[in-house]
Amino acid sequence: MRLALLFGGVAAVPAIVVAVFAIVFFNFGIQAWFNQRVQTALDESNQVAQGYLEEHNNDIRLDALAMANDLSQGGSVFFGNPNEFASYLVTQATVRGLTQAVIFEPLNGEIVASAGLFAGMAATVPDNRTIAQASTGQVPVISPPGTTVEQAVIKLDMTPPMMLMIEKPVDPAILDHVNKTQEAVAEYQRLAKNRASLEVSFALIIAVLALLVLSALIGFGLVIANQIAKPIGHLIRAAEKVRDGDLAVRVPETATGDEVAGLSRAFNRMTAQLAAQRSELLDVNNQLDERRRFTATVLDGVSAGVIGLDKKGRVELPNRAASELLRLDLVPQIGRNLAEVVPEFAPLIAAVMAQPERPATAQVEHGLAMQKRVLLVRIGAEMNSGVPDGFIVTFDDVTELMAAQRKAAWADVARRIAHEIKNPLTPIQLSAERLKRRFAKEITSDPESFTQCAETIVRHVGDIGRMVDEFSSFARMPAPVMHPESLERIAREAMVLQRVAHPQIEWEVIIEEPLRAVCDRRLLGQALTNLLQNAADAVGMREGAKHVSLRLRAEGRMAVFSVTDDGVGLPDTDHARLAEPYVTHKPKGTGLGLAIVAKIMEDHGGRLELKPAPGGVGAEVSLSLPKLAETAAMDDVRELPAE
Repeated sequence: MRLALLFGGVAAVPAIVVAVFAIVFFNFGIQAWFNQRVQTALDESNQVAQGYLEEHNNDIRLDALAMANDLSQGGSVFFGNPNEFASYLVTQATVRGLTQAVIFEPLNGEIVASAGLFAGMAATVPDNRTIAQASTGQVPVISPPGTTVEQAVIKLDMTPPMMLMIEKPVDPAILDHVNKTQEAVAEYQRLAKNRASLEVSFALIIAVLALLVLSALIGFGLVIANQIAKPIGHLIRAAEKVRDGDLAVRVPETATGDEVAGLSRAFNRMTAQLAAQRSELLDVNNQLDERRRFTATVLDGVSAGVIGLDKKGRVELPNRAASELLRLDLVPQIGRNLAEVVPEFAPLIAAVMAQPERPATAQVEHGLAMQKRVLLVRIGAEMNSGVPDGFIVTFDDVTELMAAQRKAAWADVARRIAHEIKNPLTPIQLSAERLKRRFAKEITSDPESFTQCAETIVRHVGDIGRMVDEFSSFARMPAPVMHPESLERIAREAMVLQRVAHPQIEWEVIIEEPLRAVCDRRLLGQALTNLLQNAADAVGMREGAKHVSLRLRAEGRMAVFSVTDDGVGLPDTDHARLAEPYVTHKPKGTGLGLAIVAKIMEDHGGRLELKPAPGGVGAEVSLSLPKLAETAAMDDVRELPAE
């Protein structure tokens, strides 16, 4: 379209210039035709012609006046003699060069006498209008149509009244020039009056001709532009298809041999080459996709976390296990630096980048304070010609393995301690009791101190014995005996014991629904007792605390016991290790209570969870174990004392 407009503009400019020049030239010509000099020449010519006619009219008037005067003076002498009067009239006509002289009566038009070349022939009298003008004393001059003569009529001073009409010839050539001059002046004046309309008409004619020429030129330009733009249009449409991915498109190749034909051939060669290259790239990409899918399948089947990094430490290919172990979706993190995504890995990544030939291995703690996990991480470099081309990060969760190892180690230690300590405890206790009974009465110097020391020995031996019993319980946890049990009954029985032991605390049992589970009633009761005892100890460690609640609820397929208190709460650190043996934050704790609970829940296929209480004051400890599909019947729940 732009090319067509360009050709149209190129064609329009000369046509418009020619049209404007023609209109201007015509205006100049019109002004030359109707200028003051032409007007003056025509006016002067018209005045000369009119002067000649006026002079001729004056001559015939003078002849009429002179002849009328002569007839008035001398005609009366011959008036009685018609022949002499006719001779006198002929003499007057001849002397004055008249072609005709007629005397007639104005009232009836009767010709009294006539003389001249046409005397005796059918002479005519003037019309009544001319006679009326002559009656007033004027000398009217008339030119009969179709003749080259002029006639003058004058009233004679006679009785009865008579009139004289004389006729004098006019040169036909001069008269013809006069008529032509008058016609030319009249035509010039008519054209002068119609000058504006003439200019407009000529301008319209020029404009129409210019439009016709312009239309023809524009049509020619459009044809030429179409011949040029058509192959370019093919190229544009083909380029749009190539942009959309259609590399099979081709444009027609003309045999004109011009630049456009060469461009069309080059375009077709380019698209053919691009199509071949894309086919090769697709084959390579398909192979890469197959390898990537195979690699991803292999990595997904690995339980350990695997992350592929580029040479700058950015995430390229993580497997599903890596996201699960880190509890972070790594797919959206592809392209980011792993040291930013998992800051705990940053020192190992820096060490491997500093020494790529030496893999780095370490145990890393990852996660929130309440959910820290121990990961065994190994990072190795993928070398290419001695230069690292990428890195492979492999890691696995060894939290449970380490906890199991520590539990096994502590169980062995507890077993040895219980064996080595329990043997001497009995004789020590018996000896202290015997000393008290045997020598209490014989000591006279300070019997009270003796008795107090003996009781102290017996009491501490008892404390050590109970501690040894805890060691034995932890080291030799009995195998659970599973039966379907009412969880509500177990909860209420555990709560009864604590109400009796700690009456100063407000105890609350909340049963959202009666649930049943396959469990060891004694071991599960022991676990709840340990949790309630820990809650009571935590309440006693904070001034103003006095509330402990036990809630039983269902979460999906799990039955959940939640013990909540408003005591001192959990420590700020080592949350993940609170369930390990001998880890405690209580002044007199052995650190075996939660370890025993964790072992019981592990045997029941459940889990132990510790977190701050809702509201931030105190702690909430939850036990989760699989529940039975059917709920416990109310008649299976033993009636317990009211809360």
